[in-house]
Amino acid sequence: MPKIDSWRLSRRQTLGWLAGLGIASTPLARALAVEAERAPIDAEAIARAEWISGITLEPPQRERLSRSIERMQQSLLQIRAVKIDADVPPALGFATHQAAPGDSPEGADANARGKSVVQPRRVKSEDYPAEPVDIAFAPISVLGAMLRAGKITSIELTELFLERLKAHGPTLNCVVTLTEALAMRQARQADRELADGRDRGPLHGIPWGAKDLIAVAGYKTTWGAQAYQDQVREQTATVAERLAAAGAVLVAKLSLGAIAMGDEWFGGKTWNPWDLDEGSSGSSAGSAAATTAGLVPFALGSETLGSIVSPARRCGTTGLRPTFGRVSRAGCMPLAWSFDKLGPLCRSVEDCALVLAAIDGPDGRDPTVLARPFSWPLTSDIRALKVGYQEDAAERPELRVLRSLGVQLVPIRLPNELPMNALTMMLDVESASMFYEQWRDGTEEGLFRWPRIWQTAAFVPAIDYVRAARVRTMLMQAMERVMQQVDLYVGGDDLVLTNLTGHPTVVLPYRPEAKDSRSGQPQSLTFTGCLYEETKLLAVAEAFQTATGDHLVRPPLFAAAP
Repeated sequence: MPKIDSWRLSRRQTLGWLAGLGIASTPLARALAVEAERAPIDAEAIARAEWISGITLEPPQRERLSRSIERMQQSLLQIRAVKIDADVPPALGFATHQAAPGDSPEGADANARGKSVVQPRRVKSEDYPAEPVDIAFAPISVLGAMLRAGKITSIELTELFLERLKAHGPTLNCVVTLTEALAMRQARQADRELADGRDRGPLHGIPWGAKDLIAVAGYKTTWGAQAYQDQVREQTATVAERLAAAGAVLVAKLSLGAIAMGDEWFGGKTWNPWDLDEGSSGSSAGSAAATTAGLVPFALGSETLGSIVSPARRCGTTGLRPTFGRVSRAGCMPLAWSFDKLGPLCRSVEDCALVLAAIDGPDGRDPTVLARPFSWPLTSDIRALKVGYQEDAAERPELRVLRSLGVQLVPIRLPNELPMNALTMMLDVESASMFYEQWRDGTEEGLFRWPRIWQTAAFVPAIDYVRAARVRTMLMQAMERVMQQVDLYVGGDDLVLTNLTGHPTVVLPYRPEAKDSRSGQPQSLTFTGCLYEETKLLAVAEAFQTATGDHLVRPPLFAAAP
């Protein structure tokens, strides 16, 4: 077999790549196939093909398309260069049984969901905050204790956070829709039930915000994009139903970058609470910004390739991206089925644990979700846990903190032999499939980079997508060999790696160089755990967070009453 070392392709190969190109008619595809036999597909080749096919693109469109095709071809060549054993299957999920339309997620009871007892920490009455702004930044465990002690009502909490959303939401540009009528109904119900002795658990009466790709019946679910800004979905997402069943109070649908990319949506850019000249990062832009600024006690976000971790880092809040297959995505906008995950952005690691306990487990609607137990807090001693660190990071300050906690530190090396970045082309292909109609009909307004990504993804042959899935399996196997050495690890440049393998990550604010001033935009630290081992992951992260206290620092612009 000849070695593939150039972009020159046969007409048959090029036609296979061009068959689904969104801007191309069949004549343009055939014209480009002819051009590809002569030379690489550059802007001039695209222009010649246009003349043959009778359509016209603008020069910037030709340049963008040719650059995207070149990058895509580079990725395909990297993946093709990987030697794959015959017994390596593709990392593709498939289920013969699908839930029937209208099946209720409440059909999966606590036992089927693999739940264990979850208990928030005890709070002393002298720890109850008195000032509204201090209440706004209090963790879930404190707010819950105040509700049960009769020191505050869910209606009062809800009114407080609605007031802050109205006052500060425009500054951050983080609110798409206030769900005020629903919130007040849920808050009144929460107060009645608590008064009658019915306690639904740690989230009972606690307000929250939803990234606006999480559907709530009767309210717009805009996906952050102009084309969907009036969309109302008929069915509520499983996570929203489960939080309602836990007694939580939905106060707002929060911004996300258009079609879950970045921090720009049809309403503009969402800003970082620490620096209003800087975006909040994305795509869970509003969820991170609103939580950091004390506009909601917690919010839900989603991650396909960094959309919880990245804004949590930028905004200085605590975020959990659970194991792929831990939380149902049913009722939420799909972006890439083999990547998408939902998780909380919160005040603290413990808050993340309390929210995860309410939303995890099978629902009969998302076939990827498994019933795996989760309990909180960890009942064993964290000093028995092995925490990995990168071999070249032995002198980093976070290791000194971990040594003081008594955990066992183990040097590790994350897998880096396979072309991880090239494998993200799977995300592009899946997304192009999801939004097929949008890019086929030429819709571009308000979609930023997505149209070019989808058009380029149309050039990926099915055989290369499956080959990439097989390389992904190899990467998952390599990651499993590393994780057999430890219970979790700290740090590491692993955002692409762990989104490909599905491992859970928690990110928390960390200020190793700013202990004196206790101000300024925070840095961050990540911990990554074994698959479905969130209890151990969160236990070490919480011990670290308690020891450092960096999550208690508030952005000055929002630390005062509206």
